[in-house]
This record gives sequence, C-alpha cells and structure tokens, in this order.
Amino acid sequence: MPWTREQMAERAAKELREGFYINLGIGIPTLVANYIPQGMRIVLHSENGMLGIGPFPTENEIDPDLINAGKQTVTELPYSSYFDSATSFAMIRGGHIDLAILGAMQVSEDGDIANWMVPGKMIKGMGGAMDLVAGAKRVLVLMEHTAKNEAKLVKKCTLPLTGEKVVNKIITDLAEFEFRDDGLTMTALAPGVTESDVRQRTQAHYLICLSP
Repeated sequence: MPWTREQMAERAAKELREGFYINLGIGIPTLVANYIPQGMRIVLHSENGMLGIGPFPTENEIDPDLINAGKQTVTELPYSSYFDSATSFAMIRGGHIDLAILGAMQVSEDGDIANWMVPGKMIKGMGGAMDLVAGAKRVLVLMEHTAKNEAKLVKKCTLPLTGEKVVNKIITDLAEFEFRDDGLTMTALAPGVTESDVRQRTQAHYLICLSP
C-alpha cells in the first residue's frame, strides 16, 4: 500500500537534525512541520522573510498577515524573526540552509530537478526554488511517484530545469531513493509495494539496496 502524504512527510522528518535551518517547499513538504521530533530544536526558514515558523494555526489563531512562502497561514514562536526578501535570499545564497525539502514535477536519474513551471501554463514567477537547490547544503524531494500515470522519476527532465545534479534524496508514495557515488539507488519500499510496481512506474535507471 503506497505511503500517504502524511506518511511521506513523517519519513522525511527523519532527515532532520538538532540545530538545522530548514526550508520547506510548497505542497507535501509543508506537512513535515507536523512531524518534527519532540524536543528537537530546528528553525524553519521561509523565503518571504521569516525564521522560526510555528505549527499551522487553529481557527482561533489565524492571522492573515502571518503567512509562509506558499501563502499558507502559520504561527510564530518566541524566537521568530522577520526580515526583507534580500536578507532571506542572502541566507540561502550564503549556504546557511542545512536542508531544503521541496516538491518536484520531475527528477532525473542524474539528480536534476524540474519544479518551477510547466510550459504554456501561467506562472507568477520562479520563486526561491533555484536559489534553494543551489544554496542549501542538502536537497530532499517529496513527490508522488507519477502524475496522470506518467513517470516523474525520469532519465532526463523534459520540463525546464530548476537545477542540475542537486538532489540528494527522494521520497515518493512508493519508495525512497538516494543519490550515491554509484548512482540513483532505491533504499526502501512502501508496505505492500514491490520492486516490480516501482519499475513499471519509473523511467529512470536505478540500483537497489534496500535497508533491512
């Protein structure tokens, strides 16, 4: 049975480490905030100028002026801080983000990522993705394995690239993959999902080294 979005986010939370500065992309990555291990001190960063993002608000806590980069309402913490976009992107470009957890439309077997536009569709802009994949120390992609029965893990990206050879790890609803010295490697399968299931839905070439 494939992992749910919540289960994918929970698995991604295992990548968090004490003291990390982390940027969560739009979509499934935002759910990771719900699975931060109790007692672990990490700081969430948002491109629109906030450090120290708290949990999603209850109905009584909603402040329409307090949002993340995906326009979702968030809460603040005692140590939250605010700044302009120039300072926010200086943090990213200066290599101060330990982990970026992003969604994607395609990831290639070489670690290229396409996640900022679909040709022919209206977009508001590229956002911070290009800076994040270049500036973050580690990039984790959370995405569903296919879209409209088309593989998202591909040999070569056909959509406009966000970055080349920048992805370190991928978690989909079917499996986990890491980019190792010898290439893209599948390291875990969702319960009840077989390697054959993954193979049929994957265009990219990958090795297999399943964790016990």
